Amino acid sequence: MKSVGITGGIGSGKSYIARIIEKMGYPIYYADIEAKKLMNKHPLIQKSLIDLFGSDIYFKGELNKDKLAGHIFQDENARLLVNQLVHPLVREAFSIWSSKQNSSLVFNEAAILYETGTYKQYHEIILVTAPLHERISRVIKRDKVSKEQVQDRIDAQWSDDRKLGLGPFEIINDGKQPLLIQIEEVIQQLLRE
Repeated sequence: MKSVGITGGIGSGKSYIARIIEKMGYPIYYADIEAKKLMNKHPLIQKSLIDLFGSDIYFKGELNKDKLAGHIFQDENARLLVNQLVHPLVREAFSIWSSKQNSSLVFNEAAILYETGTYKQYHEIILVTAPLHERISRVIKRDKVSKEQVQDRIDAQWSDDRKLGLGPFEIINDGKQPLLIQIEEVIQQLLRE
C-alpha cells in the first residue's frame, strides 16, 4: 500500500481534488476535518488550548475557530504550539486508519504537510496549485473573511514554489486546465511506481 499526501495552500482546491479521487474509489483521510474533531473532543487538546488562550477559546463546548484563527495566523509561536499539540495525534489516527484500508493507494488530504515536515512520511505528495487571486477569491467567498485575513493565512503557509522545489506531483486548479485528466495521469503514475 502506498500512502499519498494531498496538499496545497488555502483556497487551492485540495479538498475538491480529494473528493474527486474519493469518487474514483480511493480512500481519503481528511486530516483537517479530523484535527477539528480532535480539538473539539480530545481532553488533552482542550485543556492545552484553554491553558494557552483562555477558556473562551471554547463556546458551549465547541472550539471558537475565529478566536483560534486570530491567534495562530497572527502569532507564529502560537501556531507552532497548536501544530505540535494536534498534528502528532492526527498522524497517529491516519496511521491507524490507513492500516484498515484495502487499497493500493491511500490518500491523506491536509493543508500543512510541508510546514510540519509530515510530507516526509508519505511515499508521494500531490500539490494542488491555483493562481493567488483565485485562491483569495475562493476563501473570501467560502469563509466570509476579509482579503487581509486570507492573506494572513496564505503568509502562514509555505509558497507553492518552495513546495514544488521538493518534487511533488502538481495538479493545477486554475479553472482552465481539465482536472480529471491531470488527476488520472497522476493516479496512473502512482500505480506504476
